[in-house]
Amino acid sequence: MNLMLFIEDNLQAFLSYTGFSNVSLGHIIMIIIGLFFIFLAIFKEFEPKILIPIGFGILVGNIPLGNIGFQTGIFEDGSVLNVLYHGVTQSWYPPLLFLGIGAMIDFSSLISNPKLMLIGAAAQFGIFGAFILSILWGFDLNQAGAIGIIGGVDGISAIFLSSKLDANLLGAVAISAFLYMALVPVIQTPIMRLLTTKKERVIRMKPPRSVSHTEKIMFPIIGFLLTCFLVPSGLPLLGMLFFGNLLKESGVTRRLAETARGTIMDIITILLGFTIGASTQATHFLTWNTLKIFVIGAISFIIATISGILMVKFFNLFLKDEKKINPLIGNAGVSALPHSARLSHKIGLEYDRTNHLRMHAMGPNAAAIIGSAVAAGVLLGFLR
Repeated sequence: MNLMLFIEDNLQAFLSYTGFSNVSLGHIIMIIIGLFFIFLAIFKEFEPKILIPIGFGILVGNIPLGNIGFQTGIFEDGSVLNVLYHGVTQSWYPPLLFLGIGAMIDFSSLISNPKLMLIGAAAQFGIFGAFILSILWGFDLNQAGAIGIIGGVDGISAIFLSSKLDANLLGAVAISAFLYMALVPVIQTPIMRLLTTKKERVIRMKPPRSVSHTEKIMFPIIGFLLTCFLVPSGLPLLGMLFFGNLLKESGVTRRLAETARGTIMDIITILLGFTIGASTQATHFLTWNTLKIFVIGAISFIIATISGILMVKFFNLFLKDEKKINPLIGNAGVSALPHSARLSHKIGLEYDRTNHLRMHAMGPNAAAIIGSAVAAGVLLGFLR
């Protein structure tokens, strides 16, 4: 009899610990969202390297735990997931990813045609547009700063800044930024067609001049000194970005550059995406503020794309025909590297199969990476 009571009591306790006993509608909604992210990654091939970790992380983060106290959840001190999540909350992961991006990126197009930097700068209007929209929608200054960086379509800078200004918004800000990076073709394509004429879409740009090895070495050194003297608060991102690029361009540290853009970047991408996804527990994530952030992110992405294209059209008013810039590369002023540059190239080929725009589009795309890191530093410096 005592044995039966013991089994019955422990069975009831066990059942009370299961997810089935603690599940809520919010958990179901978040699990569906996680499955949707995985669907986009696998079947639509939208940013699979980040959407699969985020999507599966959402599933992990929304297993109902109740109050079992086993230190398994991401917000429980001492749990494995909580330790890994420190890389997000303490901003360890973003600089390491910028190291990999620096070791991967080629600044030759930007060096050969420096005015393309202004296209990348123009697209940063999306950041400050999001900042203003956030204030108008009732967020305080720090929250607006954390949300604003979504306008650069740079998930890494978004994580870095939101972890410093308002960690409570970190999950919503990061997932919004990464989702819009994945949706670059969906959002930017109709804007590019709407704002350009058939004549503009077939503009042929002069091939970029050949950039010397010395110029490639000097660019990350000079770029680092100029940007970090101007915005010291952007040091972790800008320092690692330019350091990674120097590893690549020096010609004597190939193994280090390959490790930075390969092994290190892959590991950090997995950990970042997974823990960001796992942090979206229904009770933390499903709020009106999250919905507002996604709406602001979409509007700011549109503003950034429009600003980049209109900046090119403005330039062309003052350039001779042989020096005009194809406005299709204006969309690459956002930080979605290399997806927006690839989109410029793809749409350009639809109107002229021999007009290759990708190398030109990499100029503003590379400038946007620098620009979003600088903007993050500016916002951090003003708001902290």
